[in-house]
Amino acid sequence: MWKIGTGIGILIFLCFSCNPNQSDKDKTLASIKDTKVLQYAIEGKNLYELYCANCHQKDGTGLGKLIPPLNPSDYMAEDVGRTARIIKYGLQGEIMVNGQVYNQPMPGNPNLTNLEIARIMTYIYNIWGNEEGVIDANSVEKFLEKKN
Repeated sequence: MWKIGTGIGILIFLCFSCNPNQSDKDKTLASIKDTKVLQYAIEGKNLYELYCANCHQKDGTGLGKLIPPLNPSDYMAEDVGRTARIIKYGLQGEIMVNGQVYNQPMPGNPNLTNLEIARIMTYIYNIWGNEEGVIDANSVEKFLEKKN
């Protein structure tokens, strides 16, 4: 029964994700061919919209000079593990993203599980052109063990 529900959910997302006007850097869920990546990305999109989109915007473009973009982001591309730590623990201090300095603190999300962080990361890294594949909970656990 779970497989049928998941299949229906994926089908619904595929139908509503199709956009003939998408740019090369903005993929839709429908363009993800790997089933596991797609499953993680679907849940990751929901989690992203719940926890991240208020500041970083639904399309990941950030808020001008206040909140850095995730789409595109050279800062995120440099270190996938750092992204996991920022999601979990937040960020204080100045960073440079795409040549622009940002110094707005980002609160952490300490209540997110490693699996939830993995799904958010799978979504943002695969939908906005980085094609990291599935970032799983075990990888997130290892990323979080490492100190910046």
